[in-house]
Amino acid sequence: MQKQVTVLGAKGRFGQEAMTAFLKAGWHVRGFARGWPDGAAPASVETYTGSAFDADAVTSACEGSQAIVNALNPPYPAWKRDLPRFTQAITAAAKASGARVIIPGNVYNYGADMPETLLESTPHRPTARKGHLREEMEESYARAADHGVRTLVLRSGDFFGPSSQGNWLETYLTPKLSQAKVTYPGPHDRIRAWAYLPDMTRAMAALAECDGQLADFERINFPGHNFTGAQLIAALEAICGCELSVSRFPWPLLRLMSPVWPLVRETLEMRYLWDTPHRVASERFDRLLPSFAHTPLEMALSRSVADRLPGRVRGAVPA
Repeated sequence: MQKQVTVLGAKGRFGQEAMTAFLKAGWHVRGFARGWPDGAAPASVETYTGSAFDADAVTSACEGSQAIVNALNPPYPAWKRDLPRFTQAITAAAKASGARVIIPGNVYNYGADMPETLLESTPHRPTARKGHLREEMEESYARAADHGVRTLVLRSGDFFGPSSQGNWLETYLTPKLSQAKVTYPGPHDRIRAWAYLPDMTRAMAALAECDGQLADFERINFPGHNFTGAQLIAALEAICGCELSVSRFPWPLLRLMSPVWPLVRETLEMRYLWDTPHRVASERFDRLLPSFAHTPLEMALSRSVADRLPGRVRGAVPA
């Protein structure tokens, strides 16, 4: 019998990739979003429309599903208001359907004093407001396990990919790549965790098949790509076939704008992620998916920046 997954926030960057990954894995996919303009969903996806705050609407979309992907991502300033409301609706739907909730996690929970290597056993000591909010959300799902709600948090570094609009790589690091210019927000020698989005969602679909091996509430790290600024720049130069001009990120300008721009304040709060070396690792992931093959870094980057160098990217591979 074909398994079914419901992807919440299906029109967003993560939701789109999640739908694709589960379709390729042979699942029947339902996509839930506020609205569906023409062409917003693959033809084989069963679409549902509604508010993710509406527990009845979410429950209806999740009926009969074995997995629920929470790809909802409100703007940073709205996290405090929206995350608890999303969580309440999703846990109600999961309890009614018996589906496992799958959530993309991040490294905010570890805090600014995190060690370089991040494992599932690494203590969570969030220092930023968003880190505390994410930890509170995850703890809500952990408590819901006592009431029949099963959850997997798959934790990774920052996303990048061909469809991940609004991410750091696309928005801040490489928007002028066609002019052989890049910007980097931190020291070039610090290791940093990243996740190629098609790999991350493919791993979610594979882990959903391992449901019987998972605890009712489980946090698993996704060991994606970990590289320094220097390694990123070198990889981009290899893709472009030329030397790149590297400029500094305008942190001082952001500080000047922060009193009147909430989103800038939220970005400044997370600056430590560029200064503190960190890599995501997981023996648990490797045991569950021993044959999982990550896309090689240069290939993943090439696919991610192809639209910034039309006709000039060397080695670009269609997704």
